[in-house]
Amino acid sequence: MFAVYAAGTDAEEPLKGLEVGQRPEPVLSPEQIARGWTTVTLRAAALNHHDLWSLRGVGLPPGRLPMILGCDGAGVDEDGNEVVIHSVIGEQGSALPDGERPSILTERYQGTFAERVAVPRWNLLPKPAGFSFEEAACLPTSWLTAYRMLFTRSGLQPGNTVLIQGAGGGVASALIVLARAAGYRVFATSRTEAKRERALALGAHEVFESGARLPVRVDAVMETVGAATWEHSVASVREEGTIVISGATSGPNPPAALTRIFFHQLRVVGSTMGSRAELASLLDFCAVSGVRPIIDSVRPLAKAAEGFAQMESGDFVGKLVFAG
Repeated sequence: MFAVYAAGTDAEEPLKGLEVGQRPEPVLSPEQIARGWTTVTLRAAALNHHDLWSLRGVGLPPGRLPMILGCDGAGVDEDGNEVVIHSVIGEQGSALPDGERPSILTERYQGTFAERVAVPRWNLLPKPAGFSFEEAACLPTSWLTAYRMLFTRSGLQPGNTVLIQGAGGGVASALIVLARAAGYRVFATSRTEAKRERALALGAHEVFESGARLPVRVDAVMETVGAATWEHSVASVREEGTIVISGATSGPNPPAALTRIFFHQLRVVGSTMGSRAELASLLDFCAVSGVRPIIDSVRPLAKAAEGFAQMESGDFVGKLVFAG
């Protein structure tokens, strides 16, 4: 079958290991069948920074190569149902052998940038009516990450003020749309004027250059950028406010700013992905509110390298999607 995969990894030049071509069809073992695994024919899949990190070798050692990339996907199951794939394999323990820890697709199991993928049936949720496959494919990683940050980890209430750093990325754009729909006052930052204007169009109330002083200190900061924005995040949150951090796309080792954190009694809260139950709630929230994922572009799998190059450059707003 046709697929996009990591044939090698390179920490400095990740795209060197990217290959597009034929890979074996997924074949379920008797044990997987007994544990409730199935296959899904993919109609669309969305690109995430996780895929670039995989090509850098983060979480993907050489012994697991070649690995089909892609965490997000939507398609049709063996019974003809239109489904969205929850990408955490083994959240429900019965899907894995005893002692094997849960993992995201592409860490241990082949991913969604292919014609078909094998997953536990438990990981499949019905695609909401009115969603395209491209829209549905955007939800299970970055949008689920944003949903958990805002509604599970932040402690925010409607009317509170939230700062979203780095407004162009998939998680950040999802945060803007979800926060506005939930009734928060939304500030957003970006290095470029075009992305600040786009953030306003997505629903931000006010936008600022990266690092700019805000008119007020916010109740919470949503931090996905890391080293480049960390000091600004710490300086921008109110006394006893919260910083929720789920990523570090600009680097994982920001300055500590420990004095301000303890002196102002800030809460720094980690957040990673989300559960199947949270994905179900996200699907319901989008269906009821009318919110839809923001898609920058859609390409065929054959042009996946263009999408990876665009993600590496940072020149996009929303999600990069592969379909067809």
